[in-house]
Amino acid sequence: MATTNLKSLAESSREKLKAAIDPIEQFLNHNALEQLTQDDNSDNVGFYTGLLSDLRHLLVFSEVAYEKLGAVLRRPNFDNDLAERALYEVYHHGVNSFFYPKNECYSEDGRYAYTGQDAIRFRMKPVRAARDIILNIARIYEELRDDLAYYESDYLTHRRMQKQSK
Repeated sequence: MATTNLKSLAESSREKLKAAIDPIEQFLNHNALEQLTQDDNSDNVGFYTGLLSDLRHLLVFSEVAYEKLGAVLRRPNFDNDLAERALYEVYHHGVNSFFYPKNECYSEDGRYAYTGQDAIRFRMKPVRAARDIILNIARIYEELRDDLAYYESDYLTHRRMQKQSK
């Protein structure tokens, strides 16, 4: 990929990660398990425990990727290989962590992806704050997934071919 395209992709990915990190951090700082289950008036502790755990993992993966992209962009000489590796990690750790959460409190329903409706479906009906955070950051991670689709499989294939030709 051309250096200018790669650099602009790294910059835009970093900005999108920052846009996702801030609301996740705010949500986790202001919502505890007791608050979420109290407002729900039911016994969904397992659901909210899983949701909070998945959001903490997503936050860590996103922050690490944000820092790596920042380090790549601050280098005096832009390193294409390092940038591609960082973008690969954004896709495989950040984007995949959002769309395939370990506790499966929500999932993406592809049938709604192109209808303008929210494609995220929850396993149980969450409280408003939990629903809002997931739906708000879903748009950001959808954009990242679209931008970084190359890093889903083509990047590794390209790297393997480079190694074989050496």
